[in-house]
Amino acid sequence: MQAYWVYIGIFLIVALGFPTIAVTLPALISPRKPNRRKQEVYECGIETKGNVRVQFKTQYYIYALLFLVFDIETIFLFPWAVSLGKLPLFAVIEGVIFIVILLAGLVYALREGALAWS
Repeated sequence: MQAYWVYIGIFLIVALGFPTIAVTLPALISPRKPNRRKQEVYECGIETKGNVRVQFKTQYYIYALLFLVFDIETIFLFPWAVSLGKLPLFAVIEGVIFIVILLAGLVYALREGALAWS
């Protein structure tokens, strides 16, 4: 029984060790020769003019979040739709409930004006 805990301990050490090494080792061995030219903002080879901080409208982020929600919905619904004929009634009802919840979110976003292009 205790042998299982040894394996879990080894797994945790390896799982925490690899990312730690992967993050710290390059920072330790990379060459550092900072100069003004290297610390400038690089914008597709074009010399930057003015303030490089550009504020985007929050509307773009809302569109991106809604796109992700419905993209994930498609990922979850595709296997369900492919095997729809083989699923029991309970699974079909769960899928319909999932679709109804997502449609409720879409209706809410439409009513709040989140999808109105301004």
